[in-house]
Amino acid sequence: MRVGEVIGKVTLARCHPSISGGTWIVVVPLSHAGLKGDPAGREEPIVAYDEWGASPGALIGISEGAEAGAPFPEPKPLDAYNACILDTIEVE
Repeated sequence: MRVGEVIGKVTLARCHPSISGGTWIVVVPLSHAGLKGDPAGREEPIVAYDEWGASPGALIGISEGAEAGAPFPEPKPLDAYNACILDTIEVE
C-alpha cells in the first residue's frame, strides 16, 4: 500500500456494471520525500476507485494490482483502490 494525495475526480459516461456506486479519483502517489513536502517526491498521477468519498487534498492509502480487487467478494476490473482516508500522518 502506498500513500497518495487526491488531486481531482474523474467523470465517466459509463462504467463497468460490477463497480457502479463508487467514484474515480485522480491520486498522486507520494514517496517519503513527498510526504515531507518535497515536490520531487510526487510521482505520476494515477486513477483509483473510491468508495469512501475522498475529496481533493485528502491523503489516502492506495492498494494497487491484485490487492486492489481484494476487498470485493468477486473479481473487479480495478488497478488501484482507495483503501482508507488518512486523518494524520507523521514522517520523520
